[in-house]
Amino acid sequence: AWFGVIATIITGLITYEISLASNTSRSILSTLSNIFSTDEQEKQLLDSKNERSNSGMLIPVCCALYGMGAMAIIPAHLMRSVGGGFDNESVAMAAMLLTFYSWTRSLREDDEKSYLFGILTGFSYFYMAATWGGYVFVLNMIGMHAGLLVLLGRFSTKVYNAYSLFYVIGTLLAIQVPVVGLAPLKSLEQLGAFLVFIGFQVLQFCEVQVRKKKLKALDVMKFRLQIFVFTALTGIAVLVLFAPSGYFGPISSRVRGLFVKHTKTGNPLVDSVAEHQPAKANSYFQYLRTFCFIAPTGFALVLAHFGDSPSFVAVYGLTAYFFSHKMVRLILFLAPAASILGGVALGRLSAWSLKQFFDVDKDSSNDIAALQEKKGTKGRKKSKTADKNMAASRNKSSTSAPQTDGRTLSLAKRMLAILLTILTLKTWSGFHTYCWGIAHHLSVPTIIQTGQTRNGDTIKVDDYREAYWWIRDNTPQDSRIMAWWDYGYQITAIANRTTVADGNTWNHEHIALLARVLTGPLDEGYDIARHLADYVLVWAGGGGDDVAKSPHLARIANSVYRSMCPDDPVCQSFGFVSTQGSRKPSNQMRDSLVYNLVMNRLKEGVEVDPTKFKEVHRTKYGKVRVYKIIGVDQESKRWGADPKNRACDVKGGWFCRGQYSPALMPFLSEGKDFAQLEDFNKRKGGEDSEYQKKYMKEMHEREIRKKKQKETAKARAKARAEL
Repeated sequence: AWFGVIATIITGLITYEISLASNTSRSILSTLSNIFSTDEQEKQLLDSKNERSNSGMLIPVCCALYGMGAMAIIPAHLMRSVGGGFDNESVAMAAMLLTFYSWTRSLREDDEKSYLFGILTGFSYFYMAATWGGYVFVLNMIGMHAGLLVLLGRFSTKVYNAYSLFYVIGTLLAIQVPVVGLAPLKSLEQLGAFLVFIGFQVLQFCEVQVRKKKLKALDVMKFRLQIFVFTALTGIAVLVLFAPSGYFGPISSRVRGLFVKHTKTGNPLVDSVAEHQPAKANSYFQYLRTFCFIAPTGFALVLAHFGDSPSFVAVYGLTAYFFSHKMVRLILFLAPAASILGGVALGRLSAWSLKQFFDVDKDSSNDIAALQEKKGTKGRKKSKTADKNMAASRNKSSTSAPQTDGRTLSLAKRMLAILLTILTLKTWSGFHTYCWGIAHHLSVPTIIQTGQTRNGDTIKVDDYREAYWWIRDNTPQDSRIMAWWDYGYQITAIANRTTVADGNTWNHEHIALLARVLTGPLDEGYDIARHLADYVLVWAGGGGDDVAKSPHLARIANSVYRSMCPDDPVCQSFGFVSTQGSRKPSNQMRDSLVYNLVMNRLKEGVEVDPTKFKEVHRTKYGKVRVYKIIGVDQESKRWGADPKNRACDVKGGWFCRGQYSPALMPFLSEGKDFAQLEDFNKRKGGEDSEYQKKYMKEMHEREIRKKKQKETAKARAKARAEL
């Protein structure tokens, strides 16, 4: 929750920064029209624009207050900032926004030394890289914005210094994080920012040489063309040299899934997660509510009051919307963007309303008058002539009609300001009420549920926490718990026991091995499990229990261990079969370890061999069952616990990966590392390519069948209702 508070404050700072008069002295149209203008021409334009747009601190303060207010309660942010909740994103949001604020602050236009904030941007990026894999998004956002500034003709020494400081410091620190390593210099997902950095060095070199040699316009173009051609040829040579060696890393399936038309990535592990599915229209209204309509207004105002810093928020907003549309989980990225843009809209509206009643621009007007006094004798003469003409005009207009018109216009503006203020407060009140309800709902622990008995009595179902507490209080401290990765973090945090897998699912082959244990035949699962764990925990009791999830597990296992479902990438042989109006498990599912553990003594004919698994705990309502593995291989357990058998990134380092016991090698040798579609560094045979194509085709056909089944069911229901 405290990181949510920090993220909220930083959101206000970003909103303040992009609303300052010095940072909003242009519009998007004037920026585009001045791409090819000379520096002197643009300077004169900006000076005159600044004089007209100077409106003090009222607008940025109002915008910042609304931005913070929205970020504090918007449901898209509450998902990761509610008290008691914790995930990597909870901490990462504050780190991401600190990086974004430092970057926008480094571009402030009335501060010659603002580029020094590029140093803070680099350190903030390092913090982000050490916190969450989403650092790739942050890196590319800043790189993309820096490239956009070049295209808009906004490249300058300040922009060069800010980006160079950020990239050099941030990258040098980020590669010290073990899980990051040299990815910023090798992964295709991150090389875009590196190319922008190289481009900036070339541009700055050209600018220095142009000023030094005082080249003419035509010579400048020729010189720049020569330098860029040389740089491009050098880049191509480096690519040809390193690409065949496998130096460059592939685009991950998670990132690839953000750009493909279909909803499947080709990776069954990624496809099995609900948060990785595309966002629906009602998802935006659920998590953003009123700001679905307010934020676009703020976006238009940002374009109207444009600048280097505001342009970043515009790019951020569009990018976050695009990615959230592809993956519902990424609506989290849209929370700050919607809050900032909504804050700009509401803040400017409130500032205009306040100015109808208070002379907030009095000091600004005096400053402008003083500035005009310094423009030379000719300017003063013109000013005096204008004053005389105005005085004569006032004398001639002795009637009270103009004064009456002025008072009428002022009164109309004030009435409109009152109306807009009431409308704003009413809208905000409704938004606040909705968010408060969502906050209350999110504050309810997800592992504690309410239910109803057959008698209609409301009960509290606390089975999951009860199971974790039982493990904590009744198992040895060195116990290893095998469960599907969904519950890994809960077991670690509440039961304080080691789990075979948790939410860190980067190791696809390890998750596939766990899936093989659970969905493979009972005896085979036991033979592997006794080398990995001491206890097995399964979710039971219907609904989204482990049996319901098991078809996904089978597909994940089959992606590495192809013998699970031969010539069947989507494992259609593993699942429920509809026969005579009822759904029954297929033979392969009925023989699986997970089905037998969940249905043990609940289904006729299903009983686990007591010489292999002993049920030691079953929760009050049967939602969780815990089994002790009989005959655990102690040699494998000792081998895994020995620090000598861990692979550390450096000798004596803290980042050390566990390794499998040698006793598991016969099982592991049956697997084949998963090669995703875009992993061009691996030489994939025809089998891999054929597997991927068949998987994608069959998953697409499954979705079509499900859609038709839903449509048929709706049509039948409608027909019955009409009858």
